[in-house]
Amino acid sequence: MDNIVQGTAEWHSLRLGKVTASRVADVIAKTKTGYSASRANYAAQLVTERLTGLPTEGFTNAAMQWGTDMEPEARAAYEFYRAEEVEQVAFVPHPTIGDAGASPDGQVGPEGLVEIKCPNTATHIETLIGRAVPAKYVTQMQWQMACTGRKWCDFVSFDPRMPESMRFFCQRVHRDDAMIAELEREVVAFLNEVRAKVAELRRLYEQADADAAAELLMAG
Repeated sequence: MDNIVQGTAEWHSLRLGKVTASRVADVIAKTKTGYSASRANYAAQLVTERLTGLPTEGFTNAAMQWGTDMEPEARAAYEFYRAEEVEQVAFVPHPTIGDAGASPDGQVGPEGLVEIKCPNTATHIETLIGRAVPAKYVTQMQWQMACTGRKWCDFVSFDPRMPESMRFFCQRVHRDDAMIAELEREVVAFLNEVRAKVAELRRLYEQADADAAAELLMAG
């Protein structure tokens, strides 16, 4: 697993049908009337992956590709400005919850992680002015800490299109055990729903196949 690179076919196979850190925000997303559609859509994605054994196609637009392309430069900037060495990791399973894990952008020392974002310039400017980590990324980072056992995660926003002094933003988020416990409860419930749907679909369609075979035998 140590030799697997994020984004490759092998990496997608490691994550197949599992809840991952970048999607935990969808698991807990709610509206005034209950869970949001993004939760149901994510459940459907995992059900499909488990039934087919194939990763679902991920949509990539120009902004997302930019973020992927710039990540090595952003990681190098973090190592320079923070005088830290980043160890890249492919996938870390959750220690107690099966079918769940995280793919942090890097491990830092014995206790830390780094989460790197290379957003569009408007978003980067908002982060520079607000000096805060967006809530959806806090959820992602807490789940990464839940999986790795780490105590903190540095959030990085990087945009090389800005003047040099404004390209790099970094803010540390510390482990929140109460938040992690709540996320773990939500993920366990979500995974139980996914497993139940997979089992129900298999039961229904295995029975349908058996009935069809019986009809063919009778007709013959």
